[in-house]
Amino acid sequence: MGQTRDRNGRIKDGFWQRFKSWRLGRKIAKGKLPRGRVTSAQVMEAIGTLRRENAIQGRGVLSAVLTKQNGERADLGVISVQKITTAFRDYIVDALQNSTTHPLSAFRYHGCGTGSTAEANTQTGLITEVGARVEGTQAEGSTANIYRSVATITFSGSYAITEHGIFSASSNGTLMDRSLFSAINVASGDSIKFTYEATFNAEA
Repeated sequence: MGQTRDRNGRIKDGFWQRFKSWRLGRKIAKGKLPRGRVTSAQVMEAIGTLRRENAIQGRGVLSAVLTKQNGERADLGVISVQKITTAFRDYIVDALQNSTTHPLSAFRYHGCGTGSTAEANTQTGLITEVGARVEGTQAEGSTANIYRSVATITFSGSYAITEHGIFSASSNGTLMDRSLFSAINVASGDSIKFTYEATFNAEA
């Protein structure tokens, strides 16, 4: 892809911004995170560049902020871009038939764990869940096609947190998305603020 320049020979910023988003979108489509810290806004923009072929697509994005007991804070940015589950897909079909027994608003419970098994869309729970799930706040994201839930989980012990899930209940329930990421080491009194965003794009 060649460079686009203005009449003075300078590279057009808009072109390179679109190119960078497209390149990031290609990585996200493969479930890969780029090197360095990436914000959810950058990821959402990149998802918008992905090609859609006669299908509604849903993609989950997880961001995290670690706060230590002493107040030290680390914004980790986006830590995972995989995978919405087949169980959630089937739940949507059931919700279209009966939203009373299958309310979509139920998917607001955040859990985390220490499992290291690779992500698969067939999974129905975390591998090694620790602690209690936390009910997150729900909101529309930066655009109308983004669902966002935010929850802060505080720990009562020391763990290397490597997985997160968004569920339809405070225990058991249906798993919408399991995310696997590099270990976030926590001690008693530390907390992680998880922001989960699911982007749904209509067919092209």
